[in-house]
Amino acid sequence: MTHPPLPPAQRINVGEVTLSVHLAGPEDGVPVLLMHGWPELALSWAQQIEDLAKAGYRVIAADNRGFGASDAPYPVEAYGVDRLVGDFTGLLDALGIEKAVWVGHDWGGILMWHAACLVPERFLGAIGVNTPHLPRGSVPPTDVFKERGGEDHYIVAFQDEAMDDYFKGREEEFFAFSFAGPPPSADLDKLPGSVTHLPKRFDKFVARGGLKSEEDCVVPPQIRKVYAEIYARTGFRGGMNWYRNFDANWERLGGVDHRLSMPCQMISAECDYMLPPKLAAWMPMLCSDLDMNVIEGIGHWTQYEAPQELSELMLGWLTTRFPNR
Repeated sequence: MTHPPLPPAQRINVGEVTLSVHLAGPEDGVPVLLMHGWPELALSWAQQIEDLAKAGYRVIAADNRGFGASDAPYPVEAYGVDRLVGDFTGLLDALGIEKAVWVGHDWGGILMWHAACLVPERFLGAIGVNTPHLPRGSVPPTDVFKERGGEDHYIVAFQDEAMDDYFKGREEEFFAFSFAGPPPSADLDKLPGSVTHLPKRFDKFVARGGLKSEEDCVVPPQIRKVYAEIYARTGFRGGMNWYRNFDANWERLGGVDHRLSMPCQMISAECDYMLPPKLAAWMPMLCSDLDMNVIEGIGHWTQYEAPQELSELMLGWLTTRFPNR
């Protein structure tokens, strides 16, 4: 696969920071805000940007705070949920948009669902890609991650700021490792906790000489090279700071109503071992207007593993619920 070209980036001041933003489609189209995960960039939405714009939607895709060409404040606390949500409401304000359909994958999905709880008045609808809307857990998230994978769970490991430079100088190997295909079995319950030990697994991957075959990776080398070059310039701290706010965000969401009344779509991936479809089982109890889908045979990198199917599912829902005039 190859990416369609991204629309040129614009630097837009959203309040506290300036984001690098790609805009496409007619200005009078229904606005759709695309939010990427880690370690991706707005680049990951290239196919959806093209497909949604062609269908008449006004597409807005930014590099998140801390990523790519957007501003990356140094302090950990600069990446708390209120400030991140504020970036996207500030972006809508800067564009003169009151409400949009918010779409999030991976961390973008976590933030999108938090935003749906905190600023529902800015939503027309919500689409989760891989990342489901979950009730607030009874214990801090890092406790859950430790139980699943111990101290070597990558989210637990990322709490240490010494990890900022862990992948420095090894960016090409990092993206070859990160963008691996789904596990060979869809029986995700049988995967050991060590599957979450990404830094240790990365070191073994490098020691073995990296990719055995391009077939083992779902993102082609020319696109991985773009990611590697960008991260070689920016470093990894910004994205890791999102992880360092997991527990603080959990505290912040205490007492916040997680029930949503706006139209919601959930698109799960059958073989995503970090975000398996079974996690979405809570959603009918939390979302009063919900459309649920599972794309079979793919893992975590849905925009790369099933770009056409993802666009078709999104557009099938969008054109029914939010048709352009």
